[in-house]
Amino acid sequence: MAHEHEAHTGAASRLNWLRAGVRGANDGIVSVACILLGIIAANADQQQILLVGLAATISGAVSMALGEYVSVSTQRDTERRLIQKEKDELATMPVEEHEELVEILEGYGIERGTADVAARQIESKGALQAHLRLELGIDEEDLTNPWAAALSSAVAFTLGAALPLLAALFLPAGIVTAVTLVTLAVTGFVSAKLSDTSRKLAVARLVIGGALGLAITYGAGVLFGA
Repeated sequence: MAHEHEAHTGAASRLNWLRAGVRGANDGIVSVACILLGIIAANADQQQILLVGLAATISGAVSMALGEYVSVSTQRDTERRLIQKEKDELATMPVEEHEELVEILEGYGIERGTADVAARQIESKGALQAHLRLELGIDEEDLTNPWAAALSSAVAFTLGAALPLLAALFLPAGIVTAVTLVTLAVTGFVSAKLSDTSRKLAVARLVIGGALGLAITYGAGVLFGA
């Protein structure tokens, strides 16, 4: 059972990183493509497109990395506080903590006598781990690394931004738009598949939202470029 839990935890962790990567790539695609279409509409030359695209990619990747680092660091600090709180409660209120575990098991449909015996058996193998997992859904040995999260987010954003940047340098605006929307459709499909949600809805959401953003920025570029 321990090996099954570790495998499940590892798989869930990898799935979360993959989902975060898809989201970061989507952000890179949409934000950089919108900026580039805006300056293309304002009649920017190739050098300006390159400079603006690189600036947007670098600033976006840094912003994503900082945001992810702060978010994950806050989550990790909260989890550590909860772990310490659980340790203190197990040391000072063992009876109350045992009763909590029994009630949790009862909530799964186990009758009280069996739940009490099961709780004692679980606690004999490691009370802290049992309470963290069943009460809080935390694994003390699998806390998220904020540095890894920041790097993953920055890399995903950069890879996503590279496609519209390269397209904008060598292709007309219409093709850039098409490439961007097709890429969004693909990432929307992958994201929905990972989350086991509606593929059509996820693709439609991303493509429609992306098309709206591209149209608005292109219109702004035409307006201010004129």
